[in-house]
Amino acid sequence: MKEYLDIVDDRGNPTGQIVERKEAHTKGILHRTSHVWLVRYKENLEILVQKRSKNKDSFPDCFDISTAGHIPAGCDYIESAIREAKEELNIDLDANHFIYCGQRRKEWKGYFHHQPFWDKQISNVYVYFYDQEVFDFQKEEIQDVLWMDFNQCFDGVKNQSFKNCISLEELEMIQSTILK
Repeated sequence: MKEYLDIVDDRGNPTGQIVERKEAHTKGILHRTSHVWLVRYKENLEILVQKRSKNKDSFPDCFDISTAGHIPAGCDYIESAIREAKEELNIDLDANHFIYCGQRRKEWKGYFHHQPFWDKQISNVYVYFYDQEVFDFQKEEIQDVLWMDFNQCFDGVKNQSFKNCISLEELEMIQSTILK
């Protein structure tokens, strides 16, 4: 089944045109994603990271955002974030508890599985306080999830000490939003 995305302007506003996801990633067409970082306080702030499946079309076998996804044509950021959390982690999130951290533009061009991949996206970044130990995650998409000390994750991404596709900029956004 084909997945269609809204083509957006530089501010993330839909232009009224849509594109098939594969074509967006082949031609580098600007589209939207929603990024949600699940966080909790134990002794320190912890952040949930997922390890992407080896079969993902991009960044296979890397640690990544708690839950994220493309926004289907006609949908909005929060609606998509709630859907992705349910699909990927089998959890229900409340639209009223998302904490907006900011918007980020990303462009990456390279190859995955010997195929060209050109990702141009605008992402709304959110944190969501959530304290659960066990997740019934989507095995086709995710190998594992784990709670990581926020500072350890931040340093690991900054120093590239573990295989990840996590943006330091997003961790900085979280830091400035909830660790003021």
